[in-house]
Amino acid sequence: MVTVPTMVDEAQNMSESALHWIALGRIQGLGARGVHSLVRRFGSPEAVFSASLTELESCGLPPGVVRSVHAQQELAEAEQEVRKAEKLGCQVIPFSSQAYPALLKQISDPPAALYVQGDVTALSRHTLAIVGTRRPSAYGSSVAHRLAADLAQRQLVVASGMARGIDSAAHRGALEAGGKTVAVLGSGIDVVYPRENKTLASRIVQNGAVISEFPLGTHPAPENFPIRNRIISGLAWGVVIVEAAEYSGSLITARLALEQNREVFAVPGNITSPQSFGPNLLIKQGAKLVDQWMDVMEELPAAVRAELIPAVPAATLAGADGARTGAAPSLDADQKAVYDTLRADETLYIDAICGAATLPQPRVLAALLGLEMNGLVKQLPGMNFVRRL
Repeated sequence: MVTVPTMVDEAQNMSESALHWIALGRIQGLGARGVHSLVRRFGSPEAVFSASLTELESCGLPPGVVRSVHAQQELAEAEQEVRKAEKLGCQVIPFSSQAYPALLKQISDPPAALYVQGDVTALSRHTLAIVGTRRPSAYGSSVAHRLAADLAQRQLVVASGMARGIDSAAHRGALEAGGKTVAVLGSGIDVVYPRENKTLASRIVQNGAVISEFPLGTHPAPENFPIRNRIISGLAWGVVIVEAAEYSGSLITARLALEQNREVFAVPGNITSPQSFGPNLLIKQGAKLVDQWMDVMEELPAAVRAELIPAVPAATLAGADGARTGAAPSLDADQKAVYDTLRADETLYIDAICGAATLPQPRVLAALLGLEMNGLVKQLPGMNFVRRL
């Protein structure tokens, strides 16, 4: 049996805590919730492995799990795993690390450790997830690519699962816009799946991060993907579903996002298309309809918007159709006066706008029309208006 002192002596610069988190995560039949339950019970991962057989049995664990923890065999395997990861240029981030994403820590079953290739800090930036079917229509691929590009230009990190179809389109959109993207794998970080995404994975490592909770060498088994979906939604403050059939992993991600108290968005699709079933259903159930980047950005907390929007070059402001334009819309005096009266977190009735802008109603209405065409103002029922950004 491998003892803890021997492990620490041989590991030298390795973090003892990291080794114990990894070892706990490797125990078959324990699971993420079980790992955290044991750590809460004993105070630390190290204390779990130091517990007596009687103490472990009192936790109500399956006999096989009790034997595995008490034997400490996974500690030796964890050491080998860290050494392999180092050779691959991969960082292992345990749950106790300050580098572990704060949002992910909030979910009910966060991974004990994350394997990361690329920029670890990308995991803690403001993130939006975009997911969808592996067999998208041309419309779905185009929308995912454009939406990811527009949001990445506005400093949001785009997270997805690097699967074929919508996921890949979202990653490519973010990369081509010069932004950051994070890919969450359903395999070991050294097993690129699908194989044709090997080049895409390399690009993501250079401009974001590729991550996994699965040990090195893990095959991309079908059951792994629903498990990894909780990480995609857990990293992000919101999830956009672009196209998804009735029985789709993307709908699992949407459900997980709701359980994690995240925002859920959906891009509407053709009602005759099976791939539109998921997003159209989500919209019926209350998900926010998205047809351009501003529909997402306006749901961010005001403090986050204020942090992100100043970094946007003027040339990337949206035009009337929500697409990126070559120049920022120029506002005339009336439009600027009206725009300055509005706020993103408060609706104003037309009469209030006229009074605040000290302009007659016809000129205010004309200014509002121009602002709405430029995507800067949104009209609500009853002649109420709100600033979009």
